[in-house]
Amino acid sequence: MQQNRQAMEQGDAALRHADTQETLRSCYAVMKQLRPHLQGEEDFLDRIARMQTQSYRLLAAWDDDGQAVALAGYRFQENLVYGKFLYVDDLVTAETARGSRWGARLLDALTAVAEHAGCVRLVLDTGLANALAQRFYFRQGLLTSSMRFGKPITPATATA
Repeated sequence: MQQNRQAMEQGDAALRHADTQETLRSCYAVMKQLRPHLQGEEDFLDRIARMQTQSYRLLAAWDDDGQAVALAGYRFQENLVYGKFLYVDDLVTAETARGSRWGARLLDALTAVAEHAGCVRLVLDTGLANALAQRFYFRQGLLTSSMRFGKPITPATATA
């Protein structure tokens, strides 16, 4: 709620957190565009519930009809590389609303949230092949600072 008030104080009343089951459900269709591997609305809600125990929140941009048109999922983290930082897990604008500056508005709001929380950095990852997103992030003042490596792991419970 404190952060919802901050978004409104910045003059962007269209940005509000999705904090209830109802508002989270209304975000599913937009998130599915970014995360097509989600197995349905219940899978989405279950994942969000688990992630909320790790400070995950979903900031949404709402149109005049009360429909979610863009989302930014984020959490606060701390490590030895950055110190305290805001990590952006998800950033997506609905296909029908792209080009309307929702992504920039969400990043501006997240920057304010991070500053208010005493973070020293805002961090996000994007795929190497996602040139359009990279160009957008550069325009928003984000710079590349590392390359992330990973490999798939088969959980032990999946083989039992």
